[in-house]
Amino acid sequence: MNYPRLFSLLRPLAFSLLLSLALSAATATAATPAKRPPNIVFFLADDLGRQDLGSYGSTFYETPHLDRLAREGARFTDAYAACPVCSPTRASVLTGQWPQRTGITDYIGAPQSAAWKRNTPLLPADYTDRLALDAPTLAKSLKTAGYATFFAGKWHLGPAGWWPENQGFDHNFGGIDKGGPYGGKQYFSPYGNPRLTDGPPGEHLEDRLATEAGKFMADHKDRPFLIYFPFYSVHTPLMTRPELKKKYEDKRARLALTEKWGREAPRDVRLTQAHAVYAGMVETMDLAVGQILAQLDALGLAENTIVIFTSDNGGLSTSEGSPTSNLPLRAGKGWMYEGGIREPLIVRWPGVARPGSVITAAVSSPDFFPTFLAAAGAKPAPGQILDGIDLKPILLGAAAPDRALFWHYPHYGNQGGAPAAAVRRGPWKLIHWFEGDRFELFNVDTDLAESTDLAAREPARVAALRTELAAWQKNVGAKFPTPNPAYDPAKPNGREAPRPAAKK
Repeated sequence: MNYPRLFSLLRPLAFSLLLSLALSAATATAATPAKRPPNIVFFLADDLGRQDLGSYGSTFYETPHLDRLAREGARFTDAYAACPVCSPTRASVLTGQWPQRTGITDYIGAPQSAAWKRNTPLLPADYTDRLALDAPTLAKSLKTAGYATFFAGKWHLGPAGWWPENQGFDHNFGGIDKGGPYGGKQYFSPYGNPRLTDGPPGEHLEDRLATEAGKFMADHKDRPFLIYFPFYSVHTPLMTRPELKKKYEDKRARLALTEKWGREAPRDVRLTQAHAVYAGMVETMDLAVGQILAQLDALGLAENTIVIFTSDNGGLSTSEGSPTSNLPLRAGKGWMYEGGIREPLIVRWPGVARPGSVITAAVSSPDFFPTFLAAAGAKPAPGQILDGIDLKPILLGAAAPDRALFWHYPHYGNQGGAPAAAVRRGPWKLIHWFEGDRFELFNVDTDLAESTDLAAREPARVAALRTELAAWQKNVGAKFPTPNPAYDPAKPNGREAPRPAAKK
């Protein structure tokens, strides 16, 4: 056989075949672009207790959309807010830092020490009343990474000039200095909000904000986006649609629920979930979540979107109508007990969070920033301090790192709690009450209700946790309350308040 002649004849055919294969590969590569970074939808409820969702055990409030989110994602049992009141937690979420680094350690608008009029043994520490304009916020970092950024809801991190549009957000619907929907007809249009045009009479605030978020998603479906949706709900004023109030009044009667009260000195604490108006507020919030989830589905974006839902502090159980119960957690908003700081946390992250999983790792507000940063392939600003961790390894099943969580609230809130700090390491939680320089120690794994103080039995553990807490306080520049020269122990303590009137 004439092999040279055969090779000569086959050479053009082989070249043509190789060229065809190369072109096919190039075409396939061009037709399959690299997967873009995930979209991020972050819901932050206001004053919602951990026990206020069906997926966390509530049998009175109805939250089908959030329960669906929990089935499709991971539910955390030991998630915490960085503070028992709102503004500090919000600053922590946006910066990835403990609130003490930002200086925002109380709700903005609380009296500073020079204006303090309440009869309390201590003067609260002073705090910063706005988020610094040079703060490296989540929105700024994600904008740098190519994200479109959207804000809808409650801001409460400073006056005009320090609002969302000044902190990295392309759009701001409703974010102003106020801590609640206090203008106009409050939760209903007209809103009296300079960052939200009025809708038709009777339009509900959360429904409107969800509608605006849906429009934003449709307009930006072809690029990665951040939607930060910090609800006004379920903050006071306590009000809901008439039909929802009637629904839960009927349900309360059908279940024969009655009000029950306990004592968290110097306040009474609600022990039952039976408040019809509050239940309607919870459902309205859940409906807004459902509206966003439906839009993600309709746009085909759900599989490449991280959805997170959590809250900024515990539920109101000792003040302002005391509309909810946090049992089995102790106390509520404004307190350093678990009812004031332990939160619901649901994460739906396709391909990362296993559907229906339950995660017991202790996590906190500063963890969201590094999680989103890593997911987006973004980097922190030069010199930026991040106090949190990336939650993705935990969601994938890795063990949580060995670390402590911290709190420092050198203020008197409106709910009866006193200035305090705390540290949790493993199952152990130490609370330092600044009045009387008193310590309490609890094992929150075996005693979730914090009913048994183990400080006297565990002096070595108390000493170790005290040392760790003090080192952290020094590191973050924590400020402390001071003795109140005007305090008169013969007069009523400024923490006291009458029992709330019964609510329909």
